[in-house]
Amino acid sequence: MGILKVAAFFCSFLTLLSSAQAGITVVVDKSEQRMSVSQNGQHLYTWEVTTGRKMGWTHNGTFGIQDLRRTWYSTRYNNAPMPFSIFYDGNRAIHGTDNVKMLGQRGSKGCVRLSRKNAKILFEMVLKDRNLAIVIKN
Repeated sequence: MGILKVAAFFCSFLTLLSSAQAGITVVVDKSEQRMSVSQNGQHLYTWEVTTGRKMGWTHNGTFGIQDLRRTWYSTRYNNAPMPFSIFYDGNRAIHGTDNVKMLGQRGSKGCVRLSRKNAKILFEMVLKDRNLAIVIKN
């Protein structure tokens, strides 16, 4: 477990360094249940999101891309669809949802959900520019 913490710290450190060089920055504000998306320092989008039901389920921190999956189904939660997944913290991802009534309030098991339409926009941006910093804060 110690090795995983060191690896996570190192990845966060590298992400902080790369985010200073421009690219895409995603800031998730859990208290507001909003995501802000900027590219090369220019704000492009603000979207409603759903984060973890409990305060610690969606971890705070700065993360980079671990994996991208256009089509994915949860291996933990009954094969729930996770379209346009951007994995950033183990099994946690930013991904689309069809449950748009929950956007703007807590409700996930740790992922950051946004509308399928907005998830696709973000996913396509990341495919073109993989320099991504994801910042999650209270």
